[in-house]
Amino acid sequence: MIAMERKHLIDAAKHGMMHAMKNTASKRPDASAAAFGEFRSLFRAPPVFGIISAMNEEPTRNIFSALAVSLFAMACMAGEPAGITVDLKLDETNYISGERVRAVVDVKNMLAERVSVGYLDSEDLLIVELYRASDHMQLERSHKRPFVSAFWVGANEGMKLETFLGDNYDLTYPARYLARPVLIHRGKRYSGEYRSFDVVPGFDITTAVQQFSNAAGKKRFFELKRWMRDGNEHLFLKVRDDGDKPKRWATLDLGPMMRVTAPTVSILSSGEVIVIHRNAPDSFARNEFWSMTDAFVKRSAMMVRDPDTAGRQGVQEVYKKSGGVKAENRPWWKFW
Repeated sequence: MIAMERKHLIDAAKHGMMHAMKNTASKRPDASAAAFGEFRSLFRAPPVFGIISAMNEEPTRNIFSALAVSLFAMACMAGEPAGITVDLKLDETNYISGERVRAVVDVKNMLAERVSVGYLDSEDLLIVELYRASDHMQLERSHKRPFVSAFWVGANEGMKLETFLGDNYDLTYPARYLARPVLIHRGKRYSGEYRSFDVVPGFDITTAVQQFSNAAGKKRFFELKRWMRDGNEHLFLKVRDDGDKPKRWATLDLGPMMRVTAPTVSILSSGEVIVIHRNAPDSFARNEFWSMTDAFVKRSAMMVRDPDTAGRQGVQEVYKKSGGVKAENRPWWKFW
């Protein structure tokens, strides 16, 4: 059918051209123009082809409209300042109950003015909001301490700052938490992404109790816990006071441990507390603390070689230096 329509169109075109030539030869300009108009009308698309053409034009019109909207949005964004970005990076994904939970806040200022936090004339504020992941309830701060030390960031500059979430929030309850950094500049909030971490109770190893002669009824409990961290099992020390003024001290990570030898806690009458545990096949870790009535301070940490292993290694070194035991040449027929 399409071939037949095309043949009719060609025949009509020939007829129109011959008719136009006759009118031109008879010097009738108006007739020539009318014939030319009739000739153009012959090549107008039939209704079916007109519908197809309209359908092809509609997607093109939509594409140009979307492109125009995108260019307008980009122009609007280019006219506004980029703003401030804040991010939070945690050292670990899980912590023992009572740890300080160290993190690093990354501030990038892309405004044309500086950001100042913590100084007497500072109007900006940086906080870290904490939520419980189970019900997304925001936790109240247990202390009103600054999250970071005082700082200022110039235009198009950045800075990384250390913070401890446990200094402002009570992180003794085992659960999953969500932390989000927020910087407030000229009344506008710039929020970072949520970072999740878990607080776990850990596995019990041993417990020791310290009593104070100058504080009747006051006791200090030392608990050793273990938990996996960075692919190794670590030893943790939890300290809490019991009495008229209960208090929880920050839980300490004492480093990797091996369960070949059980860790020990020794409390001396002078107030020294010594924790010894095996951290490698041939060495021990020795951590010493001062434990007074109103203070608990880490004094030193050192490595101690295992005497048995060190003795065996010493013998092996002497054996290597001497060249070892040399074989004695004897005739094959002697048996003595």
